[in-house]
Amino acid sequence: MQKEAGNRKILIAAILLAIIICIGVAGYIILEDFGLVDAFYMTIITLTTVGFGEVHPLGDEGKIFTAVLSFLSLGFFAYSISLITTHFIEGQISYIFRGYRFKSKIKMENHILVVGFGRNGQQVIEELQAHHNQFVVIDNKHDVMQQYRGKQIRFIEGDATEDVVLLKAGVQKARAIITTLPNDADNLFVALTARSLNSAITIVSRASSEANEKKLRTAGVKSVVMPEKVGGAHMAKLIAHPDVVEFLEHLSIRGEAPTNLEEIECKNLPEAFIGKTIYEIGVRKKSGANIVGFKTSEGKYIINPSPDTRVIPESKLFVLGTRQQIDSMKHILEHGDGVAV
Repeated sequence: MQKEAGNRKILIAAILLAIIICIGVAGYIILEDFGLVDAFYMTIITLTTVGFGEVHPLGDEGKIFTAVLSFLSLGFFAYSISLITTHFIEGQISYIFRGYRFKSKIKMENHILVVGFGRNGQQVIEELQAHHNQFVVIDNKHDVMQQYRGKQIRFIEGDATEDVVLLKAGVQKARAIITTLPNDADNLFVALTARSLNSAITIVSRASSEANEKKLRTAGVKSVVMPEKVGGAHMAKLIAHPDVVEFLEHLSIRGEAPTNLEEIECKNLPEAFIGKTIYEIGVRKKSGANIVGFKTSEGKYIINPSPDTRVIPESKLFVLGTRQQIDSMKHILEHGDGVAV
């Protein structure tokens, strides 16, 4: 938006200059019978007030026209030149200033790196913002940074396959990286580079073909997403099971809808709860939220776990309920009581 506004200002200034020059040229041709070149020359030296001599002696009408042209055009000419100059100078100063600003801000921990700011990258960022996650966007397109420089998005301009760019984005202290580049080879290089700099980082990658999924996983990618495959499957389900899809879409993971679906890690369990069953803890009754799924410490998923399922720090609960109910369950599993914060 800012870029379009700046281009519009430049266009307006250029049109104003062109109109003034055309008026000047036409006036000298009509009033003084100058040729095109002489008329253009007289117009330019009048507009710029450089003080060169007249091409030919002017008559009274020509002198009056010159005075009026000089008086009226001085403001337009000065405004147009200042507008163009200011646009370029402010753009560069703002870009440099924000470059230093980002450099100082990207001293964070436990953040997420998003590589690529195309359609998939922007969708990723919307979700991360909805969950209030800290993130840094890496893209090698200068115009992308310029276009979104007014928004609260931290950018690093550069090639994410290079160590120096990922280090600048804080990859060593990041908890995850999501690479959304359209080329699978580029995503593979990003994954390899990120893994070499942070062995514990979680990597999620976009892929264009199933053939490259295995290669990406070999490079250390935990999850591979193929947008075309996911989109096609979703469209098919809209025909085959429309009500199921509508019901699932009604369940929000952003916390914006009345009913939300969230995962709760049990890593901060009170000592009194460790090894106890869901029934013994009484978390369902105290919070009002429903536990619809359970992930064991071995990574096994259990749908609709029984009350006898034992909760340990390495496990996860998948909970369905209102925002207040889910917050209450989180509080219980961290503090051992039923008072939500």
